[in-house]
Amino acid sequence: MAMKIRLARGGSKKRPFYSIVASDSRMPRDGRFIEKLGTYNPLLAKDDEKRVVMNLERVNHWLSQGAQPTDRVARFLEAAGARPKTARSNPKTGTPGKAMAERAAKKAARAEAPAEAE
Repeated sequence: MAMKIRLARGGSKKRPFYSIVASDSRMPRDGRFIEKLGTYNPLLAKDDEKRVVMNLERVNHWLSQGAQPTDRVARFLEAAGARPKTARSNPKTGTPGKAMAERAAKKAARAEAPAEAE
């Protein structure tokens, strides 16, 4: 059985609240789970200690059993010190989008036009 440690959404419309759960990867996101391991409330301030609450002992148990955390849960575990930080690579982070590139090209063309007239 492929296990995942992931977020299950709760809360009402526009007021998200997530449970950190251990579940079979074939189950739906908000469906059946094996154990609730903690909570995540994205509406609280980032420095609030109640934003992410986890039972690290149980999380480590599931990790030792072969459960794979999702990307977001892995970040929570890195912040808690339960996992080593992994290097992330996003090579496109500094490149402008299509619209910004077009604006830059137009601006460069306008800057060259008066120089050619002289």
